[in-house]
Amino acid sequence: MFFDPRPGPRRRPQLRVSERRWILRAGDVCATVIAVLVSLWLWTIVDGRIPYNLAFILEQAFWLIMLPGLWLLLASANDFYDLQLDSNRTATALRLVVINLQLVIVYLVIFFLSPREALPRLFILYYGATSFFLITLWRMTRPRFMRWASERRRALIVSEDWAWGGALIVQAIRDYAPGQYELVGVVGPVMEDGQIDGLEVLGSGSHLVDTALRERVTELIVATPCELSGELFQGVMDCYQQGISIVPMTLLYERLTGRVPVEYVGKDWAIVLPIETASIFDLYPLLKRLMDVTLACLGLILFGLLLPFVALAMTIDSPGPIFFGQTRVGQSGRLFKVIKLRSMIPDAEKTTGAVFASEHDPRITRVGRLLRKSRLDEVPQLWNVLRGEMSLIGPRPERPEFIEALTAEIPYYRARLAVKPGVTGWAQVRYGYGSDTADHLMKLQYDLYYVRHQSLVLDLQIAIRTVGKMLSFAGT
Repeated sequence: MFFDPRPGPRRRPQLRVSERRWILRAGDVCATVIAVLVSLWLWTIVDGRIPYNLAFILEQAFWLIMLPGLWLLLASANDFYDLQLDSNRTATALRLVVINLQLVIVYLVIFFLSPREALPRLFILYYGATSFFLITLWRMTRPRFMRWASERRRALIVSEDWAWGGALIVQAIRDYAPGQYELVGVVGPVMEDGQIDGLEVLGSGSHLVDTALRERVTELIVATPCELSGELFQGVMDCYQQGISIVPMTLLYERLTGRVPVEYVGKDWAIVLPIETASIFDLYPLLKRLMDVTLACLGLILFGLLLPFVALAMTIDSPGPIFFGQTRVGQSGRLFKVIKLRSMIPDAEKTTGAVFASEHDPRITRVGRLLRKSRLDEVPQLWNVLRGEMSLIGPRPERPEFIEALTAEIPYYRARLAVKPGVTGWAQVRYGYGSDTADHLMKLQYDLYYVRHQSLVLDLQIAIRTVGKMLSFAGT
């Protein structure tokens, strides 16, 4: 069927996952801007001497940029635009409280470090209360005002090999976007009538377009390890002609989870590489290096003030060297020696050789456990950052022995060497210990997501999450 004269189904417009997140961000920004204006008005009322007019608002325009920007940064770092969270009102309200508390803390730190009378005292409290109310109102009433944007996408899964990604994407949708998708069934020529993973099997590719129109499908999710058969490919094209969205399973999985399903990309190697190649007009590498050097210098100065106390505690707990050097693999496979605070007993691998550390590793000392939880053991690596061997943000550098073994077991593992390793990274703030091959596969999925999507915004999110983990002793 090369031309289908039937008119496409009449459907309400529906937003993609990324577009729904942008809608949430846009609504939050509008709410925070209104909150700033209301807070400025309250400021003038309490003061009693300042007129609330355009001139006053323009004088305070800094807050109209800074506070919404800070909100977006904290909200992104706290997964406030996660669609699974957005579908749970209680969880949304609790996360909103946490973000507002973080914002107030950031403001108070700046307030006490600033000259007296440089910043308004009560303004941020007005803003915190007002923004909390307005954002809550926006998040809770949004479905009523934008029902077309909140309507779940009716999706049909096209799969010729269910074990290859079909079950994976179904589980990802149920875990990460249950309120955004309605799975109507499965289509594929090797399927028999019945059900699979709780979904109804709706026939083969020869009737795909009829099935899609009958079920009012708005999106086809293609989960197949190779090229589609001729019959199924024609069915997908007929659906595309009818205005139905087509999305590969690997791409949707990446959008939903923040991970690249590396074990399912097959021969499609392009999906594990950066989305765009480097450009001479791209300022990101320069800005990233500038941020690395600036923050590394600041961090080493602060670390120098703490070092005598940390060294004393380490020596009392477990006599031995303070620092620990270990060979790691850097960008493009170059070897370098990473510097850390010693967190294990001396000669920890004398009898075992190179083995992965585990969460309750008996070789870790009592002080070392605190150093790992607070991530202070990683701070000396800022010297590696100054030397250009590492960056602040990137995949964690691995040992050569493990790289060789993991490359043999995990497809595309060496792709993480496309960028400089980091003191912290996307995998470290989203996942825990990597004590076996399965854990390292999961971490690789996060690392490759960072390799493909690296940007200053993502770097800032990772940095803020890392600080949060350090303060909450949730490090690994």
